[in-house]
Amino acid sequence: MSRRPLPALILAALLPMSALAAPAPASGGPAYGPELQGFAYPAPVNQFKFTSQGAALHMAFMDVQPARPNGRTVVLLHGKNFCGATWEASMATLGQAGYRVVVPDQIGFCKSSKPEHYQYSFQQLAANTHALLESIGVGQATIIGHSTGGMLGIRYALMFPGQVEQLVLANPIGLEDWKAKGVPWQSVDQWFERELQTSADGIRSYEQSTYYAGQWRDAYEPWVQMLAGLYRGSGRRIVAWNSALLYDMIFTQPVVYELEHLQAPTLLLIGDKDNTAIGKQFAPPEVRAQLGRYPDLAKLTAAKIPHATLVEFPDLGHAPQMQDPAAFHKALLEGLAALRP
Repeated sequence: MSRRPLPALILAALLPMSALAAPAPASGGPAYGPELQGFAYPAPVNQFKFTSQGAALHMAFMDVQPARPNGRTVVLLHGKNFCGATWEASMATLGQAGYRVVVPDQIGFCKSSKPEHYQYSFQQLAANTHALLESIGVGQATIIGHSTGGMLGIRYALMFPGQVEQLVLANPIGLEDWKAKGVPWQSVDQWFERELQTSADGIRSYEQSTYYAGQWRDAYEPWVQMLAGLYRGSGRRIVAWNSALLYDMIFTQPVVYELEHLQAPTLLLIGDKDNTAIGKQFAPPEVRAQLGRYPDLAKLTAAKIPHATLVEFPDLGHAPQMQDPAAFHKALLEGLAALRP
């Protein structure tokens, strides 16, 4: 189980889609299929089958029922370099507290479809998630989004305000407009070429510096191998292609300008050592120095959202739920109880 690295970049012409299926030799670790075949999840995986943009797709999800239900449902939205499985500790904690826990893999990620052609938008992913929840009888829910999942959670709450009883944002990205601050745009082709260079070493280095504030523990390594295994497998090109499309979506669809329209009570859980900013490696040094300042972004965001509560973790990075699960889950459970309408 693991996550992944800093993206990869530079290609000049769209490759024919037949090339996206071309295999590459595996080396130095496990190789997984393009839908993460061979990698075990912490709960049974279901598939929501639907048609979107003319394509037959399937959306993987876990749906864990608690032993002692409290009548509430939480939906966990993963980040860009994460999968539903990376919520494992949170799933267990929330289930023990009585919550029904629904954990989807978004289209383009992990165990879900990797379409050759798809117009990715946060609106589309939110609509897909809403359709999934409707199909399993979930009306109102608490939406918990981490990283890119935070951007998606914000969009979901804006689109379906009557069905979000609470919104929890754990180190969401998109709290600033990177393009407006001076980060140069990259083409999908460039992102694709960069993604093809993904390796376990690159993933590990990036995650140590950004996700875990310079720390490293053996417990993080399975998540590194989860992502690296996708790029060692025969589906590496279609995985990289979808990843490139998703980076373009993240960079070009900021949500920061709509925060004041959120209606749901919102809990912000922020590791202050985070410095994530998409594309900052392409920016001039003077611009790069102004990006990803999470202590400032957290306070600015809390001031913009009408019903926000901010909890900061001064020594944690981009993934506080994984770096210090005990502290994170204590704050999460207290916040869920306090924010209950």
